[in-house]
Amino acid sequence: MKNTKGKKITIIISIIILILVIATFSGYYYVKSQLEPRNEASTEKIVVEIPAGSSISDISTILEDKKVINNASIFSFYVKYNNDTNLKAGNYEFSPAMNTDQIVKKMQEGKTIAPEKLVIPEGYTLDQIAERIVAYQPKLKKADVLSTMDNPDFIATMMDKYPDTVTSDVLNKDIKHPLEGYLYPATYTFKETDVPAETIIEEMVKATDVNIAKYRDELTKQKMSVHDFLTMSSIIEKEATENVDRKKIASVFYNRLEADMPLQTDPTVLYALGKHKSKTTYEDLKVDSPYNTYQNKGLPPGPISNSGDSSMEATLYPEKTDYLYFLANTKTGQVYFSKTLEEHNKLKEEHITKNN
Repeated sequence: MKNTKGKKITIIISIIILILVIATFSGYYYVKSQLEPRNEASTEKIVVEIPAGSSISDISTILEDKKVINNASIFSFYVKYNNDTNLKAGNYEFSPAMNTDQIVKKMQEGKTIAPEKLVIPEGYTLDQIAERIVAYQPKLKKADVLSTMDNPDFIATMMDKYPDTVTSDVLNKDIKHPLEGYLYPATYTFKETDVPAETIIEEMVKATDVNIAKYRDELTKQKMSVHDFLTMSSIIEKEATENVDRKKIASVFYNRLEADMPLQTDPTVLYALGKHKSKTTYEDLKVDSPYNTYQNKGLPPGPISNSGDSSMEATLYPEKTDYLYFLANTKTGQVYFSKTLEEHNKLKEEHITKNN
């Protein structure tokens, strides 16, 4: 009886082991199949844009949505397991005939293609715009594009062609880049295959000139120069989040100027440092620069980025408030406004310090 019972247990264990072995092999072959091409015979070309800052999970999802890979979860796990995480952003041309290793290798080597359109987002600096231009026109070099942007002869030409917009204010000796803030955020297309940097940059200056036309009467009424207008709107652009009323932010800056208080806005400090940082330190606030609005009252010498219509509207039509302070919760995007330093510090402790 005992022997029969032992045999049954042995059989059960054997069956379980067999099931596990089958499951293991099935799982292995399933994963392997998901890493193979979606369609090895396909000749289709799929253009995919991988945005800067995309995580491996983001990239995997994009590739699956574009029908380049079979399974986003397996692709993500495979890339992380093999430590192939240094995938570069950009525009790529893939094919369903490519396997996972081929896709990963292409992205590691950064074998991108030029986008059909040149997209310049709001809040971009000249440095970031130069990177976009080079991606659009790979034959150009970033250093040469930046050099063109700062070229005195080119700037003089812009001043002659667009005198109502590009004025002598851009020649202030304290300005880092004369055309900073003057390259309008928009989507640009050019018919030519090889477009010179001068042509691209001028098209952006022209777009700014055209866009500002609708504000000229109000600028005259408020006795505000185009340069100050673009400077203030650039600060609002860099400070604003999707969840905040830019006109309310504008009111804080104008109230501080009226009270002869420094603007104390972090984006101007980061611009002075020439760095992209998620958090500004107390040491950063000590940087010796005319752009440092913690050390200098009034507006900085010039814009710190380009700006879109929402920030321009806020610059000309700020909300009427008594606020002198605001802070943003970087995790939620929520912005909190206050009238006194005491109230500001309380909000900071409640929404910022405790959450870090």
